[in-house]
Amino acid sequence: MTSNIYLSNPGFICAAGNSHDADSFIENLSSGNREGIKNTACGLVGENGVKTFYVGKISDDLLNQTGDVFDMRALQILDFALSDIKNTVQKAISRYGAKKVGVCIGSCDNGSELSFKGHKAFFEEGAFPSDYDLKMQGADYPAVFTARKFGTEGITLAFSTACSSSASAIVKAKELIRAGVCDAVIAGGVDVASDTVLLGFDSLEAIDHEMTNPFSKNRNGINLGEGASVFVLSRDDLDETGIILAGTGESSDASHMTAPLADGTGAEQAMNAALKDANLSPCQIEYINLHGTGTHLNDSMEGKGVDLVFGKSSSDTAVLCSSTKPMTGHTLGAAGSLELAACFYAIKKQKLPVHIWDGAQDEEIPVLHFVQHSCEKPVTCCMSNSFAFGGCNVSLIIKKI
Repeated sequence: MTSNIYLSNPGFICAAGNSHDADSFIENLSSGNREGIKNTACGLVGENGVKTFYVGKISDDLLNQTGDVFDMRALQILDFALSDIKNTVQKAISRYGAKKVGVCIGSCDNGSELSFKGHKAFFEEGAFPSDYDLKMQGADYPAVFTARKFGTEGITLAFSTACSSSASAIVKAKELIRAGVCDAVIAGGVDVASDTVLLGFDSLEAIDHEMTNPFSKNRNGINLGEGASVFVLSRDDLDETGIILAGTGESSDASHMTAPLADGTGAEQAMNAALKDANLSPCQIEYINLHGTGTHLNDSMEGKGVDLVFGKSSSDTAVLCSSTKPMTGHTLGAAGSLELAACFYAIKKQKLPVHIWDGAQDEEIPVLHFVQHSCEKPVTCCMSNSFAFGGCNVSLIIKKI
């Protein structure tokens, strides 16, 4: 079994920045810059007119056509992120061979803008356009696109476990390398903040129509975002980062179709499993990137889960934590990998993301030790949490060796 699994430098793009200028991304997270979250009109008009949402949108100027037959926004966003790991992928293929390089990509929404056009034609003309193909909305399409872009011939897998999709992809990448099926895996995720998703979450009363306020007594829900984040995981340190995927943990409480297990034990199981896999104790984790969506149920259960695992520490030694979603928006299928990138740079640049909220403590949530202001701190070991619909819980641990 491979002893260490190394992380490359990530390729990523989101409302808070991108891997073309990682320093700006780090600065935005550490200062709490929310300029990327903008009040945006939904493209669909309902009985009450056009709805507006605070969304982490990516500037169209940053995206280019991919040349794919279904050149949808999700692929353009993913292609941006993939472009920044191109040299590392080529290095992996050269060292291991194309058949030993796999792909694991998570996503939730593929091709909705093309679906809108297709259904509009169907309702108006009675038939879908001749070039409309459901294949573009298949969960596997971003993963297939990735493999085709680089010419990899290893196993190619898609993950659609809602908000934990890319975290699940990273777990599987680790397992493929440990099992010897692959020597390197391109792993991560992508998602778009489409009108379908915005209106869907709004119907669940999970959207905050103001700026999201995670863990506050006054929290009202999420701000959605779009983005992509990808790593090359490998048995050798191809980018010489010295940062490894030390441990992963998964649990499935499946207590409700959308709501998490309220007492936090599902989250607790995932975090403890990651600690066990990494052979670490809770006191060795120096920073947690919380899932921190800003919804009533999710924040409550995550706070309880973190307290169950880490709560025995005194206030002076309690683990520092924050949610980066107020700066990036909730990027759904990309969130797990994007937030792992935030942890990666916390280690690489020794600068922690700040937690943005109004400071109103919810008496029903255990007190957490939030990063309250710009914080330069030497950290070597971080945890990132992702908790999804259906009780799909994932915890990832990375550390510098």
